[in-house]
Amino acid sequence: MFGRDGTLFITQGERSITEGRMQAQKMDSLLGKIVRLNADGSIPKDNPFVGKEGIRPEIWSFGHRNVQAATLNPATGELWEVEHGTRGGDEVNISRKGKDYGWPTIAYGIEYQGPPITGGIQQKEGMEQPVYYWDPNIAPSGMIFYTGKLFPAWQSSMFIGGLGSTNLVRLSVKGDRVVGEERLLQDLQPARERFRDVRQGPDGAIYLLTDNAKGRILKLVPKS
Repeated sequence: MFGRDGTLFITQGERSITEGRMQAQKMDSLLGKIVRLNADGSIPKDNPFVGKEGIRPEIWSFGHRNVQAATLNPATGELWEVEHGTRGGDEVNISRKGKDYGWPTIAYGIEYQGPPITGGIQQKEGMEQPVYYWDPNIAPSGMIFYTGKLFPAWQSSMFIGGLGSTNLVRLSVKGDRVVGEERLLQDLQPARERFRDVRQGPDGAIYLLTDNAKGRILKLVPKS
């Protein structure tokens, strides 16, 4: 995802294994990080850890688990991202310069097998809280901020595909906060249509890629 200044944000997961997840807090590793590069592959001089010994200068933010999608907030230009938790704890975060998003030291939800994650804590000084989280989870996929004209009431809403919830999630955003949630297309639930990606077309319609044995592309437009 390119920022407004032309720099490139790249999301990098932590491989969902014990050895990998611990790397999300290790600053000599790029696992569990969002990195920021110039378009030519060089490192921006204003990255937060440039020149700091033992820290990869590509790092923009850290402590991420498994980022599924990222997009710019059209109102602010900041990078918003959505990431998988384990059993619960899917998160929406605003990726900010030099910030620590806590994984795996803090987390909502529990391990896939049932016990608490790490120390079983959800907050710690110096670590960011998510803007929004789900427990139970939705297993998020693609995301957009809607800027089209077909749905005026949805301007600046965030749309996130639900792999686990098998519906389209709309989040109402006000400033840096999520102030409401709506589940759309729940009538498709019997078909177990997992939403793999969400895109806004040039016509203002919302296009959805489904993921099941008979996957298809859906086009969402107003009833009228």
